[in-house]
Amino acid sequence: MSELANKQCEACRPGAPLVTQAQIDELMPQLPEWQIIEVDGINHLTRIYKCKNFLDAMAFAEQIAQKAEQENHHPSLLVEWGKLTVTWWTHKINGLHESDFIMAARTDALYSDR
Repeated sequence: MSELANKQCEACRPGAPLVTQAQIDELMPQLPEWQIIEVDGINHLTRIYKCKNFLDAMAFAEQIAQKAEQENHHPSLLVEWGKLTVTWWTHKINGLHESDFIMAARTDALYSDR
C-alpha cells in the first residue's frame, strides 16, 4: 500500500479548506491513473478501473463501498459491463480535500489486491 493510502483520513466539516494547487501538484504523481475533472464548477478525482465483467465490477464496487462506510467518506460509483468508474470529492466543501486523495490511493490498493 502506498504512503498516501496509509495516511489518516480526517472527517471533513463545512468550511474545511480545499486542497491548494501546490498540494494537488504533490499528490497527483502518487495517483498516476487518476485525473481531476470539473463537474458543475466542482473538482472531482476520478478513475476508470477495468474489470472482467459486470459481476466483477459489482464485486469491486462492494469492496469500495465497505471501505467508504468505514471511513464515512463515500464516492460516486458507476458500474458498467467490464468497468467501474470511481469518483471522489468532498460534498461538504464542494471540492477536493486531502482525504479524497487518500481514499483514491486506498481504492488503488483494493484493486491491486484483487
